[in-house]
Amino acid sequence: MLQNDPGADALKASLTALSARLLRMGIEGAHFSDLLEVFCTGLNDFGAGLMRVHVTLRAHHPEFGSIAHRWRRDDGTESQTFNHVYTPRREWVTSPLYYLSENNVSEIRQRLTDPDPVLDFPFFDDLRAAGGTDYIALKVFFFAPGDSLAVDPNHAPEGCLISLTGDGPDGFSDQHLDAIRDLLPSLLLALKSNANRQMAADIAATYLGRDAGTRVLSGDIIRGSVQHIDAVICYFDLSGFTKLSEALSGEDIVEMLNDYFCVTVDVIENHGGNVLKFMGDGMLAVFDVQKNKNAGRAAIEAAVTLRREMQMVSDRRTAEGLTATGFTLALHGGEVLYGNIGGRTRLDFTVIGPAVNTTARLSAMTAHVDQNIIISARVARPVLETRKDLVSLGWYRLRGVSERQELFTLD
Repeated sequence: MLQNDPGADALKASLTALSARLLRMGIEGAHFSDLLEVFCTGLNDFGAGLMRVHVTLRAHHPEFGSIAHRWRRDDGTESQTFNHVYTPRREWVTSPLYYLSENNVSEIRQRLTDPDPVLDFPFFDDLRAAGGTDYIALKVFFFAPGDSLAVDPNHAPEGCLISLTGDGPDGFSDQHLDAIRDLLPSLLLALKSNANRQMAADIAATYLGRDAGTRVLSGDIIRGSVQHIDAVICYFDLSGFTKLSEALSGEDIVEMLNDYFCVTVDVIENHGGNVLKFMGDGMLAVFDVQKNKNAGRAAIEAAVTLRREMQMVSDRRTAEGLTATGFTLALHGGEVLYGNIGGRTRLDFTVIGPAVNTTARLSAMTAHVDQNIIISARVARPVLETRKDLVSLGWYRLRGVSERQELFTLD
């Protein structure tokens, strides 16, 4: 608690107001940078002499494992993400925050001006060179003690590491440290609220796709909730997957799938498409006509780019002595039902309808016409005059489709 001195009541009232402000900002969904700015400048208004504050949070993202937010008195706030790694970086394992995370302690404090410090790390030399005189770091878990379900032994536990560096001539006083500790719960609760929202958005986008994830987070989660949209549907498959899965190890199959899917997802999303799901060695994506009236043209351009990018992946894999394969792709347009379909508590956000079925039939025709890319007339015809690389394959009957269809491919 704060020391009992003549100014303690006024200071405590000010800290209470600052705590309430942080909580209110958390409720309103304030950004990390704004929360840190209010916390740090508020403490400095009380004379804490903060020069630097660093907050590290675990991320739930397929590419990076943590995100750091830093506040510097002269530069404001910045954020940095750190990719998942098997071998930690040297600067991390020699840092005070790594020591804090790996040991059974919740707080470390070191006056940087002590001639014979109890704790010393290479990073402290950088802080001293910048004028730092005091350092405190704290570890906070975002779950109750004994809640084993919140801890995955393969990942860092849910929580936060925060360090604060001061440059006052005498470092942090006991009163400053009490103020920091009293304010931290409000700051961290607001940060946790922000992080949970970002975590939900990242997970939804990762497993549902960007558009579907946004719709679900906005409340579109009721079973049977669907809407009619005009779209270009894309069916993508890797070639010869059954034989490959019998010849390669499971790990090699996963590596190959990731290699090819990585470039496919990037190409589709960069051309405005939304990947809805992976189906073994296949992928279903849509280009929404209501969001882009030139969705058909965008889908065809994606196919052209994908053909080039996939060849580059195959060439690289072959040069590295890895198994390479080809792909098939079908494009068709039409009205689809887009939304929530499934059981009472397990739903899929997907597309259904005759146009989806026709696209699947087109995909099955690639071997029959000896072309790896098939585009229906509905997608190809509107852009024929400007795309001279579109070539008609003739008219064909598709299983389950009453009318004959003219099919196109790319030259």
